[in-house]
Amino acid sequence: MTPTRKNHLDALAVSLLLACCAFWGFQQILIKTTVGEVPPLWQASLRFVGATVLLLGWCAWRGIRLFERDGTLPAGLLAGLLFMAEFACIYLGLRDTTASRLTVFLYTSPFVVALLLPRFVPSERLRGVQWVGLVIAFVAVAFAFSEGFSHTTARQVRGDALALAAGIFWGLTTLVIRSSKMMTVSPEKTLFYQVAVTAAAAPLLSLALGETWSFSYSAWAWTSIGLQTAIGAFASYLAWMWMLRHYPATQMSSFTFLTPVFALVLGVAVLGEPLTLQLVLALAGVAAGIVLVNRKA
Repeated sequence: MTPTRKNHLDALAVSLLLACCAFWGFQQILIKTTVGEVPPLWQASLRFVGATVLLLGWCAWRGIRLFERDGTLPAGLLAGLLFMAEFACIYLGLRDTTASRLTVFLYTSPFVVALLLPRFVPSERLRGVQWVGLVIAFVAVAFAFSEGFSHTTARQVRGDALALAAGIFWGLTTLVIRSSKMMTVSPEKTLFYQVAVTAAAAPLLSLALGETWSFSYSAWAWTSIGLQTAIGAFASYLAWMWMLRHYPATQMSSFTFLTPVFALVLGVAVLGEPLTLQLVLALAGVAAGIVLVNRKA
């Protein structure tokens, strides 16, 4: 049965989005501090194999069926491949660019959703004032990182390109989910397609890239991978999948512009990065953009 949908974000959605965005901002720091020790695609493999196991256990406990024939297999496999491509680009990109720069390009995803989703789901069409909010939020985030754009190398460009590709893949994943039969299945099954396909495909890509596999890593590396797995790839994405079925995807995607701002705030708190005027202005701009995008007609 198709779930009841709401035409705006309520307090529950806002709370969940804030929690997810805060962790996703921290997640980039986790990956960046670990990618030098654990090869990127092998790290992604460990993460999503673990997430798949957690999700299978959750579904067994809750009695949720994952393998019934419901016509979602083609869309599910496509969403899973797009999801895997997104994270391959993220992990590889973080070898060549900073977490802050990667996050800027990654969060071009809402533009992909806003531009393409209304062609399949007319109710998701943005009004003029919402477009203004979307642009304000993006410009504010870009401005926050403007100091980092002055010294660009070939390696930096490669990392930025991978980050931009990750944002496009993320937007396309959302598009597939929202415009297919996957909207009629449980959030757990939607997430299962993505983490399971990634768990199967990422190790193959890791081998193809010649990465060295090992389990002998520092305590911090395993802590990082554990947090990425349990909170990032399991709990937060399960919440995201649930919200996609109940709330407007365009409004949700624009709300995630908070993530790069959280990344900056956490960078200040965790890594001792300076608190700049750009950050303060970005916070104000993102807040203004979110208010405009979520205004009721």
